[in-house]
Amino acid sequence: MKMEINWEKYKILKSIDEPSDLRKLKPESLETLSEELRNYIIEVVTQVGGHFGANLGVVELTIALHYVFNTPKDKIVWDTGHQGYPHKVLTGRRDLLPTIRQLGGLSGFLKREESEYDVFGAGHASTSISAALGIATARDMLGEDYKVIAVIGDGALTGGLAFEAMNNCGYQKRDIIVIFNDNGISIDPNVSAISTYFNELFSSRTVTKLRDKIWNATDKIPSLGDRLKDFLSRLEGGIKSIVTPGMLFEALGFNYFGPINGHNIYKLIRILSQIKRLKGPILLHVMTEKGKGYPAAENDSTRLHAIGKKEKIVVDTIEKIDLKPKVPSYSDVFGNAVAELMELDNRIVAISAAMLSGTGLLNVSKRFPERVFDVGIAEGHAVTYASGMATQGLLPICAIYSTFLQRAFDQIIHDCALQNLHVVFALDRAGLVGEDGPTHHGTFDLAYLRLVPNMIVTAPKDEQELRNLLYSALFTYPGPVSIRYPRGKAVGVQINKFEPIPLGKWELLYAGSDVAILGVGKMVQNILNARELLLSKGYNPTIVNARFIKPLDNEMLTQIAHTHELIITVEEGTVVGGFGSAVAEFLSKNNFKNDLHIIGIPDRFIEHGTQDELLAMLKLDPTGIASQVEYLVEKRTSVLNK
Repeated sequence: MKMEINWEKYKILKSIDEPSDLRKLKPESLETLSEELRNYIIEVVTQVGGHFGANLGVVELTIALHYVFNTPKDKIVWDTGHQGYPHKVLTGRRDLLPTIRQLGGLSGFLKREESEYDVFGAGHASTSISAALGIATARDMLGEDYKVIAVIGDGALTGGLAFEAMNNCGYQKRDIIVIFNDNGISIDPNVSAISTYFNELFSSRTVTKLRDKIWNATDKIPSLGDRLKDFLSRLEGGIKSIVTPGMLFEALGFNYFGPINGHNIYKLIRILSQIKRLKGPILLHVMTEKGKGYPAAENDSTRLHAIGKKEKIVVDTIEKIDLKPKVPSYSDVFGNAVAELMELDNRIVAISAAMLSGTGLLNVSKRFPERVFDVGIAEGHAVTYASGMATQGLLPICAIYSTFLQRAFDQIIHDCALQNLHVVFALDRAGLVGEDGPTHHGTFDLAYLRLVPNMIVTAPKDEQELRNLLYSALFTYPGPVSIRYPRGKAVGVQINKFEPIPLGKWELLYAGSDVAILGVGKMVQNILNARELLLSKGYNPTIVNARFIKPLDNEMLTQIAHTHELIITVEEGTVVGGFGSAVAEFLSKNNFKNDLHIIGIPDRFIEHGTQDELLAMLKLDPTGIASQVEYLVEKRTSVLNK
């Protein structure tokens, strides 16, 4: 989207081409810069879409970090990237912000290929401390000298990886600073005032020097030195634990400071300048408000975590242009189905990993608060938690985005499938998700779940089949079952009552002669639309809804292999190890010599863009599928005629 920016509104911001320009400013200019930067993000994101609330919350913190630390020599590692837009603007990408999350434009997350200031890329949460510790280790081994700062927040501390990293930080005692960007709770003003006093006291150069002198002096008193050190440590730690919530971080080996107001730019600069002189590991607890500076985002940070292109500003609120879409999303269809099934059987429970709204379970949790569990950003725990429930006769549904379920691969194998436990995995956002890009595309689940023993792998062609597969998975299929479905609106078919689908049975949609096209999930509808184009050109394909990736419908596939020399598989997943590979294995094992072609996501990471743009680019839209089928049919005909 082409945007015209009136840079006269951003007199200071327009002069910041890189952080070195920022560091030339006087401190009294930074409040104005904060206001300009926040307004610029609001202007851009409310027009082109993108992550919103978290970015507005870290404006002052981002400015302070780049003001105090000598980036890019000093390394800032941001967690997930939901909070990375101010960082992008200040590090040479100001004018490109209107291209955010668009095909060929800026990534919505941190990306090493995009800028030397993007030290570590990630779209999944809780990675920053581990990565920062790795960078600090490399620095020390190579004899270099710079600061390493990890910024973690927005729920990422609910992930176990973050605590694993903090525990190891405390053990290694390396010089590392962790900024805990806490936008989840408010600060009591009295506690804040006391905390600020002790933060500045403990981090001031005078007290630090005095502490070091006393510490060193105890070494000269052999009989009392260790006891004095122990007493002094307990005294300082005791004061901190009384007036701050930092006891946990201190126990993990961090020197804790906070909480402080993350929107007071002067206090941020003061405390960062002081802890910069200290040796780590250090944790600074910063309190921010998600959506700061935009009333609608302040009042509803969940809904305005991100804004889509089809939304607009209406008197400080965000409204959908189409308030009542005629076709529901797959997430909504899933959530409604879960609620209906919970009415039928009180053994059914649902588990989500910090994605109740994203997976369609938010309203379900309101209706059945005792049977819906949000475990935070802890996918591995979610799977093992669900597996434990299954051992006691409950019917758990584990609803996790395809891309995030990758983080629980070991638990799927070791804790669930190995014991053949009956857990239903609902994989939202399977396939190409669009603007969030390669960190969020769900392109690997067919491959990584198909290889797991006991796992049943399914993909519905439309919303009614999603309902039927969910019903069947809960009540008629054994062991672990996965159901994958795409992001966005469903097909628009009539919603009917639940009906069981026989395990492993495909659906013959059209019987033809020239070629057999076996489609999976969302691709079935695209194949049906492609069929119309092929019919107009004289081709008559057989169309099969291959809704079971594992087990295959051996009976129908054998029949197709006998009647069709040319077989084409189409899937919105990687071509390596996915559905097409399963068909190839079957044909090889049974000594069939058919001409098989696998159409899907190529063996590379796919960039960001709209779903339609990406599908067209990969020739997975109806026109692209039709053109590939036509080419393969003509190629085979040409070979046979020679």
